[in-house]
Amino acid sequence: MARKVAVLPQQSETAFSYSVWDVVALGRYPYLKGWLQGVTKKDNEVITQAMQQTNTYQFKDKSMQQLSGGERQRVLVARALAQEPDILLLDEPTNHLDISHQMSLLNSLQQWSRERGLTVIAVLHDLNMASLYCDRVLLLDKGKAVALGTPVHVMEEKQLGNVYETTLERKEHPAVPSPLITFIPEKVLDSAALNTLQIERSKEWIKIESTQKWKTLSSSVIGAGFRWHNQFVNRHVNKNYHFDNVELEYAEYLQRNGLDPKDTLGMMTAAMLDDASIVVSKGEPAVMAIISAGASNAVDASVAYQQADWKPSIGTINIWIFIEGVLPEAAYIQATMTVTEAKAKALNDEQILDPVSQTIATGTSTDSVLIAASQSGPSYPYAGTITSLGKEIARLVYQGTREALERNKRRRKLT
Repeated sequence: MARKVAVLPQQSETAFSYSVWDVVALGRYPYLKGWLQGVTKKDNEVITQAMQQTNTYQFKDKSMQQLSGGERQRVLVARALAQEPDILLLDEPTNHLDISHQMSLLNSLQQWSRERGLTVIAVLHDLNMASLYCDRVLLLDKGKAVALGTPVHVMEEKQLGNVYETTLERKEHPAVPSPLITFIPEKVLDSAALNTLQIERSKEWIKIESTQKWKTLSSSVIGAGFRWHNQFVNRHVNKNYHFDNVELEYAEYLQRNGLDPKDTLGMMTAAMLDDASIVVSKGEPAVMAIISAGASNAVDASVAYQQADWKPSIGTINIWIFIEGVLPEAAYIQATMTVTEAKAKALNDEQILDPVSQTIATGTSTDSVLIAASQSGPSYPYAGTITSLGKEIARLVYQGTREALERNKRRRKLT
């Protein structure tokens, strides 16, 4: 039986002061064929391999009493692996281990499972580790089975919330096809979030600071993608601006101006910031749009493929949307589409032409967008053009883009 099944309990004490090598060697006991048989060459190879895979070989001559709790746990895992079982039963095997050793251990177990046909049954309290490494998951609630299946099917948001009696969200892992579970703490935020925004305007930048962080989706230079920010900068730069590492230069710029790049979302534009438009809704949904726009680099997306290869240039139309409300991630994408459609209509009505094709432009070659939601207040599950939130976003973007473009036109006629 011991050649078939190895067990690692949650608590496993050693009564004697064995060396680490001796403890791991106990895993070979089921293979002894007589009382006087010593350790064979194969035994030594298996013991060494088990210790190397658990990163314990450097402790082989130390006493178990000299090791920390996490180090002892890894030694006991090595002992179980040294049995070369068909079935490995583990009770919280990552207990006492730091993150790197948790990953190393589970990577090794997964590799052994696939290469040697080893069946691993483990009790895990870390949902994300279970999601990453388990082929099948049994979800228990007070000792009773709730669900059995793949992590994708078992780790449903509502089901987990009922079992753990807490608020959580299920996302998708950014690198592998596994659920990613995040727990949501109770929070007290200002429902009138737009009132927390402090706006500073100059020829150099439009800077916004808030007393709370906003969940953002953007195509910015600093802080792109889904993030959380409480500082926002739209920086004016000359059209001849060029750096090999734009992100590094921008981060250094923020630091010189007393801003933390980790908390700051940063865009840049060649458009004159005096032309920028700020428009705010008068009721609900509560939305603010800040738009800097110019007609340089105007492009008709439908015929852009006919143009020469694109060369990096500075953003021209930057659109920021701040929303008081709770948005799911799908609504962020819908809001981005609504912004794009409203912007394109504004360019059409302002008769902005693509200088190459001489057709109506749909944007410029380096436009950027920011959707920021306070994640407090009313919920907006959708932000398409026919929804209440989408209608307000579209109205503000259309109005603000036209205002900024008209100011830009007047400026260019005066120079």
